[in-house]
Amino acid sequence: MPSAATLAGMGKGKTLQLRDGTEWEGAMSIDVRQAPRPGRRDEEVDVLIVGAGPSGSVAAKHLSAAGFSVVSLEQGHFPDRNAYAGRRPEWELVSQKQWHPNPNVRDLPRDYPIETSESDINPLMFAGVGGSTTLYAAHWTPFLPSDFRTRSLDGVGDDWPFTYEDLLPYLDEIEREVGVSGMPGNPAYPPHGSYPTPPLPIGKIGYKAAQGLDKLGWHWWPGTNAIPSVPYNGLNACVRRGTCMTGCPEGAKSTSDITYWPHAIKNGARLVTGARVREIEVNDNGFATGAVYIDANGREHRQRASVIILCANGIGTPRLLLLSRSKRFPDGLANGSGLVGKRLMMHPFSAVLGVYEEDLESWRGPFGQNVDSLQFYETDEKRGFVRGAKWGAFPAGGPLGATAFVGSKVFVGDEANVEESWGENLHRTVERRFGHSVVWGIIGEDLPEESNRVVLDPVLTDSDGIPAPKILYKFSENSQKLLQFHVARCLEATKAAGAIETLVVHQMRDTGWHLLGTCRMGDSSATSVVDQWGRAHDVPNLYIFDGSSFPTSGGVNPTATIMSVALRQTRHLIAERRSQEAA
Repeated sequence: MPSAATLAGMGKGKTLQLRDGTEWEGAMSIDVRQAPRPGRRDEEVDVLIVGAGPSGSVAAKHLSAAGFSVVSLEQGHFPDRNAYAGRRPEWELVSQKQWHPNPNVRDLPRDYPIETSESDINPLMFAGVGGSTTLYAAHWTPFLPSDFRTRSLDGVGDDWPFTYEDLLPYLDEIEREVGVSGMPGNPAYPPHGSYPTPPLPIGKIGYKAAQGLDKLGWHWWPGTNAIPSVPYNGLNACVRRGTCMTGCPEGAKSTSDITYWPHAIKNGARLVTGARVREIEVNDNGFATGAVYIDANGREHRQRASVIILCANGIGTPRLLLLSRSKRFPDGLANGSGLVGKRLMMHPFSAVLGVYEEDLESWRGPFGQNVDSLQFYETDEKRGFVRGAKWGAFPAGGPLGATAFVGSKVFVGDEANVEESWGENLHRTVERRFGHSVVWGIIGEDLPEESNRVVLDPVLTDSDGIPAPKILYKFSENSQKLLQFHVARCLEATKAAGAIETLVVHQMRDTGWHLLGTCRMGDSSATSVVDQWGRAHDVPNLYIFDGSSFPTSGGVNPTATIMSVALRQTRHLIAERRSQEAA
């Protein structure tokens, strides 16, 4: 184990850069010919990060800036903005396959399959630098104060080991780095300073959605989005194309391949793409020593490190821990509590479509939220369930959006009216709805239940023969009651705004964007996997910085909170480098 003096100097004098200059020169216009020579692949580094998505990107940038030598292993590749379909007329067609958020549908070479036959929700994700920010809608909705205290307030879930107020300074910093657009003063939150860029226009869609809420006296606020309204930190201004969920061809949506990785690379971090991690190795003393990974050509490598951080999402992280069984850890790495893979939360989701007489230009973007509402977010026991949900109003999209939503055939009516999606009826439906529709998305809080979990499938494997994850997930009674209530209230608001037609899709299946809770953080090693700083109770130099550590899910999009927690944990790791134990 290195001495305190050695650890105090972690990273000094080390400058690691990309292994593949051609790839980066084309994708990011970085002249790697002027960079120092790359370090050897098997050279031990200070920190190894598995995953280059939102949390991994935050850690890579800030650790490398603090002088740590950093390597990140990412199973996907660097996105090519020219490959995004949003500029092309076939955009809505290719989104049904090539850019579908479900990896089982998309089925790209670097995706891994997921066994979902026993799950009510399909998990959604993207393999690549930037992770799921490539396909997210960029709704920027931090957790509310009550989300950190659900046990104390409502007797469900668990209180977090820190508070909203503890996280707030890191949230403020992340928002400046991300380039969030928004309007301060939202009464649903504590007071908030100005955002880095002004709010995007709410457009005719937002105005129509707000009309219904105003008539009922309910809360709404202009949408806050990780999409800048003016050029910012390498991002272009949003042109409101509305194709955000198949990658932004304008480079306007804040994805961590744009806002974080150029800085991390400049700081000396090394990014290895096409690297599928198979196992975290440990020594006889119980310390993690590095990772075994398979490159895009099927060759096996080892990357050694003093500290390892997992950022592979709420399914990939527990999968890797369960794969990393050993004599010392027979039930999976860091699984002394038996909770690795358990308490999976994916946010049950319903959608309400309102069709109006007026032309609302509802093909116009962004696909981020035009307005949102937190009117029914907090618990009211009279409703018969606990916790609540966020509503977000956004465009219905192009002609296919008249009958579908993000790749799912959900707005064709009930079985008796399924003919709406065929022949002349389809043309009439599209003519009536296209440009005239507003979609309300309802994200309900998902309570943590040990029966909802990630396990290893005994048969299914990925293309490298590594066991695939299997999801066991059922809607809870609380989730069902919660969504039924919110759908009913949302229909009231839609009709109050003058809708001439409404349709509902209840508990959509392809909605597992938010993968949380499978490696819970907490103070006790008996009831949690990691502590509040993301360090595994059982493995002193192993950390988890992604959303799998969340004790509860909130009822909002979690990216803002995932990145803020990752920054808080990263800063603590930097501050405590002198006392960090390592193999």
